[in-house]
Order: sequence, then C-alpha cells, then structure tokens
Amino acid sequence: MQPSEFRAVPGTLYIVATPIGNLRDITLRALDILKTVDLVAAEDTRVSAGLLSAYGIDAKLFSYREHNEQAASAVLLERLREGRSIALVSDAGTPGISDPGAVLARAAREAGIPVVPLPGPSAVATTLSVAGLEAGHWQFYGFLPHKAGDRRRELETLAGFEWPTVFYESPHRLLETVADLAAVLGGERQLLIARELTKRFEEFHACRLKEALDWLQGDENRQRGEFVLVVDGRPVEHDAGLEEARRVLAILLDDLSPSQAARVAARITGAKKNALYDLAQELKTAPKND
Repeated sequence: MQPSEFRAVPGTLYIVATPIGNLRDITLRALDILKTVDLVAAEDTRVSAGLLSAYGIDAKLFSYREHNEQAASAVLLERLREGRSIALVSDAGTPGISDPGAVLARAAREAGIPVVPLPGPSAVATTLSVAGLEAGHWQFYGFLPHKAGDRRRELETLAGFEWPTVFYESPHRLLETVADLAAVLGGERQLLIARELTKRFEEFHACRLKEALDWLQGDENRQRGEFVLVVDGRPVEHDAGLEEARRVLAILLDDLSPSQAARVAARITGAKKNALYDLAQELKTAPKND
C-alpha cells in the first residue's frame, strides 16, 4: 500500500524543516505540504526559491527574516485567520532553532491557530549522532554572543555544567570562539568540530580544546562552512564522600537489605539514595576477602 499524499489544511501553519546541505534530505511530507500551501514564508526567498525549483514547486514566497519578524508575523497571522495555509521555512534546518520562527509559532498558538511541525534535518541531531555521547545528556546553546567580552562571560556561566554543550558558529568568528572556549573552559576538554554537514566537504574532527586552533589554522579549508561545536562538560571530580558512603553501606549490609541499607546510608551521609542503592548492590555481590 502506497502512503497517502498529505495536503495542506486551510488556516494551518506548518513549521517545515528543510535540508541543511544535501537537497535529497527533505522529507516526502515536507514536499507534499510545500506543494499545496497557499504561501511559503521564507528566511531568504532566494534560497528557498532554489529548493522549491529543484523539486518543481511553484509556490508564492513571503519574506520572513530576523529583522522583520514582528511585523511579518502580524501579516501572516492575519492571512492564517483568513483561512490561508502557510509553510514556514528557514534557509536550512528547522525554523525557530537559531533561525526566525519562534515569534510566529507562539503567536499562532496563542491565537488558537493550528501549528503543525514537520520534522526533518537538524544540524544538532546530525552532529550528535556521530559524537558518541554515551551518557545521553547534553545541552544546546546555539550561537554565542558576537562581542568577545559578552562571549566570555556567557562561557563562564556554562563552565560548571558536567554535560556536553553544543554550539553553532560561523566561519567569521570560529577562531575567536574556539580560543575563548579553551581560555574559559580549559584546554583539556574534548571538542568535536563538525563542518559542512551533509555537503561534499563534510568533516568531523575530535581533539582537545588546546589543540583546536592549531588544527583549524593548519589548513584554511578547515575554517570554511558552517560549524557545530560539541564541547565536553566539566570533568566530574572524585566525590570525597563516596568512600565514607561505601564504608557505611558495608557495615549496614551485614544486617540490612540493599534497599534498606541505601535508605539509612542516605540519611547518614546525605548522598543520593539511588546512587547508594546501586553501590549497595555492587558491594553485596562483590566477592568477600577471607
């Protein structure tokens, strides 16, 4: 059975993810909607016109940029109230994520207008899929401030987090940003540099922050394209209270079950009960020394 073609519904706003490089990455559902909406609101109408032309789509385009976002949102909201269907697209990826779109999406929802997301390409997800972050915890920051002082102050607020942080950066500020990352966060943290995602010269490079500038400056081509930077979080320091918790648990386990011992040890040491339960299970199954 062939999947049914989707058609745009009147009075509906569609948030449409578009390719971040390779035009073949667009979804079939996105193409269905782009073909049938009354209007396509685009970050750069020239870029979107190229995408639509590649798939033979003749759509009416409306400029929706960062600099006209408030005014354009008001116009588009009125069109939606009139029953028009609108697809919102950015130059690449998903609108509203480091690209215009949040203002219109929020206004439409608050006005009771249906807002339908069409998932698709994402530079964050594309990079994280090859980053090998086993813990599964990370935070997305996006673009850091342009000014050096503001950028460093912002990095100082992020320095204490123990999970990786994902940044976007343009080629124009790449070297400055990488230098500030090393200076503020410390040169020993691991960095994954991803550039030109899904394009011909796609590249990934992992190194320590203190090594990143030398690598980037070793070949000018490495400084070209759009970048995603994944920086490891603050190294987890050894918990001085862990040994005390281990000692308390070892004593309690002589008379209590692991769950009971963990509960009592948590009250004594202040450590988290779930972590103590895991440690109690480990101690309970460990071989005894004669």
